[in-house]
Amino acid sequence: MASRVEKILKEMKKSNLDSVLVTSKANFYYISNYYTEPHERVIAAFISTKMDPVILLPAMEVEDAKTAGWAYPIISYYDHENPWQLLLNYFKKNESIPQSIAIEQDHITLERFQSIQEILPKTEIFNAKEMLAKSRVIKSDNEHNRLKEAAELADFGIETGVNAIQEGISEMELIATIEYELKKQGVQGMSFSTMALSGSKTASPHGTPSSKKITAGDLVLFDLGVIHEGYCSDITRTVAYKSVTNEQKKIYQTVLEAEQKAIETSKLGTEVGKLDKIARDIITNAGYGEYFTHRIGHGLGIETHEYPSMHSNNTLQVQAGMCFTIEPGIYIPNIGGVRIEDMVFMKETGPTLLTNYPKELQIID
Repeated sequence: MASRVEKILKEMKKSNLDSVLVTSKANFYYISNYYTEPHERVIAAFISTKMDPVILLPAMEVEDAKTAGWAYPIISYYDHENPWQLLLNYFKKNESIPQSIAIEQDHITLERFQSIQEILPKTEIFNAKEMLAKSRVIKSDNEHNRLKEAAELADFGIETGVNAIQEGISEMELIATIEYELKKQGVQGMSFSTMALSGSKTASPHGTPSSKKITAGDLVLFDLGVIHEGYCSDITRTVAYKSVTNEQKKIYQTVLEAEQKAIETSKLGTEVGKLDKIARDIITNAGYGEYFTHRIGHGLGIETHEYPSMHSNNTLQVQAGMCFTIEPGIYIPNIGGVRIEDMVFMKETGPTLLTNYPKELQIID
């Protein structure tokens, strides 16, 4: 926890920021090691170059935060109290009203932004989004271990889904089976809505599962992830049920080659955009360029989608400690689609796959 505060302080100094007020669940957890569902209540973590960090949260959660390991001051409030006024009182008590403060402008509501302005009318306000994202992009050994374990559970989820495929089972029944078996393994929750799509529905990258039943000749696409000790996993696999056409085989092999080449290219110092270009060129040269409609991947950690966005124009260089997905896909409307996705962790020696469910084309009998 202290090391994370130090990382944020280091990034704050690079950005010439005196203080930061964190209000999102993800960044609050990153700083405090305490995960909570605040609903409409305010939670916040305040980090300053001039005083110890402090968290603001409902009184009923104080002991839970301490149990999670928070050893710094806590400002607690009851539901009838104004948490922002209590925060101001704390600043006054410590004779340290911030001259400038960075907030999560992409997260905070207008109402809460106005509340901050009311208690700190003379304080200059900046955006903390980029600084906080950079603080989280390089993972520690402990974070790597949690991500690895989350990935292993995701592998298990895919295996469960594939093994459950049979004539007449619905997409929603597949999802129910996967999530039930994962819950039995003790997972905290799913990192996003589990996806099981079949037939022509696989042509939608973010399609909606339904009661549609699996039939012979369908491609079946699974996209899932779990939350394990606060960290997320993400994996996609596509399989065929009973039979596969030559065109489907070509699409599958093209996506697989694109994914493998992008992973092989993930070397220290390589620009993120190059990974997208490598995969996109392979898919384009095979005649499917217009059907690859999204970026090659995204960072992940406490959240499923984190910095960096792995798009073609990103000049950020790959660094040791980064964790990201590589997930090319081809999606042909009214026909179907294929996506293959893995979690990649960058070490000094090169890329390491955290997800390892087999990727050769499977035809389920």
